[in-house]
Amino acid sequence: MSSNSNRAAEDTGADGQVKALQVLRRGAAMSTRLRRGLPLIAAVGLFAAVGRLIVPVLVQLVLDHGVLGADGYRPGVVWTLSGLALGLVLVVAAASRFALIRLVTLAESVMLDLRVRAFEHIHRLSLADHSESRRGVLVSRVTSDIEAMAMFMQWGAMSWTINPVLILATLAVMAVYSWQLTLMVTALHLLLAPFLHWIQRRQIAAHGLVRDRVADTLGHATEAVSGAAVIRAYGYDAAVRRRLDTAVDEQYRAQLSAFKWWAMMLPAVDLVSAAALAASIVVGVAWGEELGVGAGALVAFVFLVRLLIRPISELGEVFDTTQSALAAWWKVLGILDAPVEVVEPSAETAEELPSGPLGIEARAVDFAYRAPVPVLRGVNVSIPPGASVAIVGETGSGKTTFARLLARLADPATGEIVIGGASLANVSPQSRRRSIRLVPQDGFLFAATIEDNIRFGRPGATAADAQAAIDELGLRGWLETLPSGIRTPVGQRGGRLSVGERQLVALARAQVADPGLLILDEATSAVDPKTEEALAAAITRLAQGRTTVSVAHRLSTAERADLVLVFDDGRIIEQGTHHQLLSAGGSYAKLHRRWVSNTRTAADRAR
Repeated sequence: MSSNSNRAAEDTGADGQVKALQVLRRGAAMSTRLRRGLPLIAAVGLFAAVGRLIVPVLVQLVLDHGVLGADGYRPGVVWTLSGLALGLVLVVAAASRFALIRLVTLAESVMLDLRVRAFEHIHRLSLADHSESRRGVLVSRVTSDIEAMAMFMQWGAMSWTINPVLILATLAVMAVYSWQLTLMVTALHLLLAPFLHWIQRRQIAAHGLVRDRVADTLGHATEAVSGAAVIRAYGYDAAVRRRLDTAVDEQYRAQLSAFKWWAMMLPAVDLVSAAALAASIVVGVAWGEELGVGAGALVAFVFLVRLLIRPISELGEVFDTTQSALAAWWKVLGILDAPVEVVEPSAETAEELPSGPLGIEARAVDFAYRAPVPVLRGVNVSIPPGASVAIVGETGSGKTTFARLLARLADPATGEIVIGGASLANVSPQSRRRSIRLVPQDGFLFAATIEDNIRFGRPGATAADAQAAIDELGLRGWLETLPSGIRTPVGQRGGRLSVGERQLVALARAQVADPGLLILDEATSAVDPKTEEALAAAITRLAQGRTTVSVAHRLSTAERADLVLVFDDGRIIEQGTHHQLLSAGGSYAKLHRRWVSNTRTAADRAR
């Protein structure tokens, strides 16, 4: 476990609840902007707090020296002190506005840094982490959780910055007028301390559950939206709706449970504050002379009690937002605490891959996801540079996992992968991304034009490079059938294009990258035969002058390959050419016979 994970464990109590102060300490330690910006905001907040305290003092001076003094009513004193009070109120308002603007700016900057940091960390996590975590959970961490923190930073943080200072300063000024009355007011409010601590511990746990339920809802909602076509085609509407309704109901119950603690706390704060105000007036009027509190001093003291009630009430109001933000912060810290298992080499030790086609060696490679059952077991294979390799096998045999290890989306648990004569773990990330490209099964595209998506293949690629890739792969005829040609928008995740068309764009993107090793993850598994022909032709052109590894669902890919690797239960059980493996009559021959039979049956049904 990493040191960060150790700190995460320390920040939970014996009952597994999050400790608020530790979360704040860790969060502040992670953000240099927060540490640099808060002192100025706190200083301005202190000035505003002290400025507010002068107003009750001026009220007392007006009463004692301008209205009720020995000289009677003195309009000059009243107007002068009233004008001073007005000016002070305006200065305090300006200072508070300045502090609020600076705090909101600081909050947005801190949230930006945290969001980017979380995104970057998620992209550095191993394939095993991404397979283990649901998409909605990760999306929730960088969206709704950080939004909950931003809401607190913009409003709650100002309250927590100014109000504690204002409370302490108010009590100090109150003690100057009457330490006895101040002691009474303080004792009444201290009765809230055990209750608030009890509420806080339960509230932050309740909000932690809310963050989990929000993640579940986002996961189900994302699934329902992205899979809308399949859901409608197969009539899964009712089942998906029930799952989504269940997730929403659980989130509702969690949020209602969290709210009830806030609903218990706010009336208690108001009740104690009202009792303190009433007690101050009663005791001040009844025993003011014995306590040495005159009329002006008593009015000023009551003003101060009212001033004390306001920050206490505001803290009560933002208490719920604070707990929600702390719970969200803890969830984000949990993502950042996840250890990065794919550690990039240092600049001093990193190796560069050679140009041109790359050879591959897998040496006793084992791999497992978080489950104890290994996915790959003792994989050994040598692939010469420039070879066209097809990986075949039953679903779950480990073929896709092996292909992803070649792109270093994860590292082997044991063993080593050597590419181009260099251990893949020692290759610099820039060289690896330049020389090794993976085309995933779904041909993922960004919400941009076809040209933009092709140019994403290489930093600095131009429009001319995108056009050249289209021509080199023989895709000009297909492109001319589109309404706007290469400038056709593809929509979110390429949704405006068919599966096969998305793969064609992905292949053109790989052509622009010009890698020495091209990895195709079942590129023709979900396309119609006509599109498969276009894809096969494009793949043939794309494979020229480079090593190609294809995870083959349709064995027509294996028929054209120089080498076929047959996976079963995480092991390579056969390897050779298509004809060699057919002649051997083993597992590959059985797979091929079944594939041919299924293909003929599908063709007969189509006729």
